[in-house]
Amino acid sequence: MSKKSVITGLAFFLVSLVLSIVLFNLLIPKSDPKLTKADFLKQTTRTLNYVAIGDSLTQGVGDTTDQGGFVPILAQALESKYGYTVHSENYGISGNTSTQILSRMKKQTKIQTALKKADLMTLTVGGNDVMAVIRKNLTKLSVNSFKEPAKAYQKRLRSIIEVARQDNSTLPIYVLGIYNPFYLNFPDMTQMQEVIDNWNTATEEVVKEYQNVYFVPINDALYKGIDGKEGIVQTSGTQTNVLNDALFEGDHFHPNNIGYQIMSDQVMEKISETKDSWTKD
Repeated sequence: MSKKSVITGLAFFLVSLVLSIVLFNLLIPKSDPKLTKADFLKQTTRTLNYVAIGDSLTQGVGDTTDQGGFVPILAQALESKYGYTVHSENYGISGNTSTQILSRMKKQTKIQTALKKADLMTLTVGGNDVMAVIRKNLTKLSVNSFKEPAKAYQKRLRSIIEVARQDNSTLPIYVLGIYNPFYLNFPDMTQMQEVIDNWNTATEEVVKEYQNVYFVPINDALYKGIDGKEGIVQTSGTQTNVLNDALFEGDHFHPNNIGYQIMSDQVMEKISETKDSWTKD
């Protein structure tokens, strides 16, 4: 066989091979994978924008880590359970009543901007409203002293919810109830628990008027102390105090670190019960 014939045959073979590959690619359809790398990355980096608004319970007074009370604990729980990357913003200010919280939401652009892009909001409100009634009626305090203030509070709570949803109409909101820190050291204030229960009922009534707004009870979880011990007796000489070990030792009023963990657990429990109604994740 001549050298020319060999080269011709080799060229024919290579051309045939290339044409076969081209035809194979044209005639045989490529698979269409259901998940691409981009899809996988999207699934593992879902961001949840969490906005916390409220009073000292949102600010985290009593939290010795100075991290913001239950807010960062809840953010971590959401990341651990649901795989979110949580971006949280804390707008809690100690001492704020519902009037002051509403005013801040209406006036502060940074809060409005945060709410507009929020995927979740928590609200702590009401405790300072109750304290305002106590201070105003200290010498003649009764259960009836709270009836009219509670009605006015309900109107403000509706406004808070509506302002929060002004540019985010389906924003899920979890409203935490208030708790009774008085009963252990002031057992004679037997009507105080009734006042707290009535106030929480007023909050829950408003919350039920809205879709995807939820009431989170915390009183039963906090007022009994850790593991429901209902207080620890502490004796020093002739003085005996009954302490709630879920409350901050500095004031026996705000939650301590464990108290804030309990609050986060209560919110997380409610989120677990209701999350399917506002997200498909």
